[in-house]
Amino acid sequence: MSEVEDRLRERFEVLLPHLNERQRRLALAAEARSLGHGGVRAVARAVGVSETTVRRGVFELEAGEHPAPTGRIRRPGGGRKGADALNPQLVPALLALVEPDERGDPESPLRWTTKSLRHLAEELTRKGHPVSAPTVGRLLRDNGFSLQANAKTLEGEQHPDRDVQFRYINEQVKAHQDAGEPVISVDSKKKEQLGQLPTPGREWRPQGDPVRVVDHSFFTGPNAERAIPYGIYDLTTDAGWVNVGVDHDTAAFAVASIRRWWQARGAADYPHASRLLITADAGGSNSYRYRLWKAELAALATETGLAITVCHFPPGTSKWNKIEHRLFSQITMNWRGRPLTSHEVVVKTIASTRTRTGLRVDAELDVGDYPIGISVGRDELRTLPIRPHAQCGTWNYTIEPTHADAAPVPGRDREGERAAAVAMLADPRLTGMTGDELDELTARLAPAQAARAEQRRWHQRGGRRRNAPGAGGRRLLSDAAALLITVVYLRQVCPQRVLSDLLGVNPNSIGEIIAETRMLLDEHGHHVTPTIGLRFSTAADLAGFLRDGTAPVPTPNRPLPEALSHPALTGMSRRQLGDLVERLAVRQAAMVERRRYAQRGGERMPGGRGGIFLQKITDAERVLATVLHMRQLCNRAVLAELFQVSPRTIGNALLDVRPLLEQDGYTPAPATIRYRTAAALLAAIPPREGDTPESTH
Repeated sequence: MSEVEDRLRERFEVLLPHLNERQRRLALAAEARSLGHGGVRAVARAVGVSETTVRRGVFELEAGEHPAPTGRIRRPGGGRKGADALNPQLVPALLALVEPDERGDPESPLRWTTKSLRHLAEELTRKGHPVSAPTVGRLLRDNGFSLQANAKTLEGEQHPDRDVQFRYINEQVKAHQDAGEPVISVDSKKKEQLGQLPTPGREWRPQGDPVRVVDHSFFTGPNAERAIPYGIYDLTTDAGWVNVGVDHDTAAFAVASIRRWWQARGAADYPHASRLLITADAGGSNSYRYRLWKAELAALATETGLAITVCHFPPGTSKWNKIEHRLFSQITMNWRGRPLTSHEVVVKTIASTRTRTGLRVDAELDVGDYPIGISVGRDELRTLPIRPHAQCGTWNYTIEPTHADAAPVPGRDREGERAAAVAMLADPRLTGMTGDELDELTARLAPAQAARAEQRRWHQRGGRRRNAPGAGGRRLLSDAAALLITVVYLRQVCPQRVLSDLLGVNPNSIGEIIAETRMLLDEHGHHVTPTIGLRFSTAADLAGFLRDGTAPVPTPNRPLPEALSHPALTGMSRRQLGDLVERLAVRQAAMVERRRYAQRGGERMPGGRGGIFLQKITDAERVLATVLHMRQLCNRAVLAELFQVSPRTIGNALLDVRPLLEQDGYTPAPATIRYRTAAALLAAIPPREGDTPESTH
């Protein structure tokens, strides 16, 4: 028998490796049947398999089963049963955990954790369905699931004029290109901090030798060097031009970038151009809301003699601007995996950007100063030659050159005008002190001002300075100028709005300067006495007074609250109205003070509520206005005209006082007549002796 087994072993060593499981079993069974009695044991010993396996093959041959389908080893349904077959509730329980509508147990930990295979397996086991993580993965794939990232497809609420504006921009672009006029797409690219900082992407390098960068780049300080690329993309020639700034991304910087493109490329590419079309997004430094953007474009139109048309994309649709995916995306891919260590690296990397479709990019470094806080007044904006289009005039407008047939005229010298305004404010009639006294006060407070500024920058940086003093952005107003405008304001010569218009500085910047300098004056015990008889509500009035001594025009008195508190208007007697005002006074003052405290973040400075000037409308007048409005006697516009304030001030008064009146149990009796104008309401007031309410509260 040993010889037989040896022959079997030699034969099957050659044959069995080429057969699958079922074929091997049947081949062994066929050989065992040919040997007769004892063949099963002999074959099993020769090959080294179980006798049960050989015997099962013999049974399959004797049963006369049909051959298995092509590609199958076992019969359908054969093999070990899966977890889903053994537990029919497993798949529904799994789908309840991963379906988007988050059905299932609201207390499940998976509601707030990552739905990884391991977490899903643990949660199913906790629910009584023991399963492994690989099985969970197989079940998910069998049911049509796969790993999915977020898809940025939801654009939020769309502007009703969105599609109309898109079509209009397309029409304007085609019309300008057909006429041979330049069409550019502009925008600011993301600011880039310089240094050995990580950048997304990978680049070919020797294996095991990556570029070494810092491991923490989340904070480098506000004074760290940075690059601000502002791009101009020519839609017709498929050419890009990038102005790399180093200061601030302001509207002045945006227009300066367009000016540099025109001087370097535009004038040469379009020597006969008479118009320029700019497509831009709705926000950023080229926002359609910025007056400085339009004022600087007006200066550019005058310099170049071009009629500049601007078409803004609707809010939330800046990704459709051509520059985003035809220029900026190519620049980002070109510097992937490369630390931007200097401005030279940024400029040269941008300038080397190329595409197979023919894109060519030029780049230059702009080391100019573009300070923030510059303001353009409404009066100046009205003088600009801006013509809104009939279609969405807020987003589409044309700026004509002021002197199209004359020599180019330079833009306004805003810095010189600001210096002249500061010198004008130093007039002793405004400051209440001589020039020597003002200089002495300035010199005495200068060290404290510098120390406070350095302390503020220390907290902003989170430590010591990284650059030499003076290396940062230039301030619009010096410490001496900050002290001067604070003194003028505390003298109650004019409100902050007038100072903002006069100096061309943003009102928020004026407010921050006054708040900081005012605290400094209080700490040094310097008290500023308000002036008497000098109140200016406009910059023109203040400038006229300093120029030729013209006295400010007094504001006319508004209708006395006595007249508006007539019982025929309020629906209650004057005594009842007085008692109501007195009851609400404490709660009204407390409510306003809480809101002011939250806005200030601390205790208020000495002076009246909301500043050093008196309120535009007193607490009693707020109650009176709210009563008249709740009785539906007139609308907000009429109340604003009666009290000579803005409708917004009346609206704020209504928001404050209405809840207090409702808490007090006041129920107004509707008026029988609704007045559309202030004159009609005043004419309807009965004489004094007719103080009889039409209804009593």
